[in-house]
Amino acid sequence: MPIASKYLLFVSMDVEADKLALFHEVYNEEHIPNLLTVPGVNSVARVEGEDFAVSIGGERKEIAHSGPAYTAIYELDDPSVLTSAAWATAVELGRWAAEVRPYTSNRRHTLHKVS
Repeated sequence: MPIASKYLLFVSMDVEADKLALFHEVYNEEHIPNLLTVPGVNSVARVEGEDFAVSIGGERKEIAHSGPAYTAIYELDDPSVLTSAAWATAVELGRWAAEVRPYTSNRRHTLHKVS
């Protein structure tokens, strides 16, 4: 996966089971499109954690997923995007703030510079 931006923001969370359908609908149809209108937000990908096996040092290791189940990866031009007026507005639009965010937990936000 070629990364064209200089920074990656990882936003991870768990969601109450009875809100999963709404979470996916709002994230895909409202939240991501709203944030993609922000100058400096270049792309968004969503991923879900899974258990896996890997060979390391000649041994097969079984790795159980730990941490939040859902992660969105935002490609950004610069960290200042995250404190811009456009971001502050976009992140609160639609049903996300009132109908989804309250049912998320174990939230993590990490920023990484692409090297």
